[in-house]
Amino acid sequence: MSEAPKGVTGASPPAIGPAPSLDDIAALAEAAFAALPAKFREMAGEVLFRVEDFAEPAILKDLDIEDAFELTGLYQGVDLGRRSILGPASGPSMVFLYRRPILDEWAERGDIGLETLVAHVLVHEIGHHFGLSDAQIEAIERASER
Repeated sequence: MSEAPKGVTGASPPAIGPAPSLDDIAALAEAAFAALPAKFREMAGEVLFRVEDFAEPAILKDLDIEDAFELTGLYQGVDLGRRSILGPASGPSMVFLYRRPILDEWAERGDIGLETLVAHVLVHEIGHHFGLSDAQIEAIERASER
C-alpha cells in the first residue's frame, strides 16, 4: 500500500456547487439596487436588469474591446438630464451585467464576495452614465453598505 502524498489526507474536498446562474446574478443585482440610497435609485429612474454570459460582439466592437472578459457591465438608457416630457418616450434604462466576466473577476480577486462585486459593477454602470466621479460612486457604495 502506497502512502498518500505529504500533506494530503484521505478526506474528500468540500463539495462545490454549480457556478451562479444568470438568475442568481440577476437576484444579486435586484438586491443591490434595492439597497442603494433612495436618491440614487430615483436618479436612475426605472431600471431593468439583464444578465447575459457575455456582451454581444457588436457591443464589444463599438466599445473597442477585444476581450469579452474585460466588460463586466454596461448601462443603456437616457439619463435624467437628457429626458424631456415633450420629447419622444424613451425606452427603459437597462443595466447589462455579464456573468462570465463578473465570475472571472470574482475568482481572480478572491478578496470580496460575489454580492459586493455585483453591487460594485451595478453602481459604477449607473453612476458613470450620470457623469459621477469615482469618489462620488464610492460614497454611494459606502452609503448602501449601512
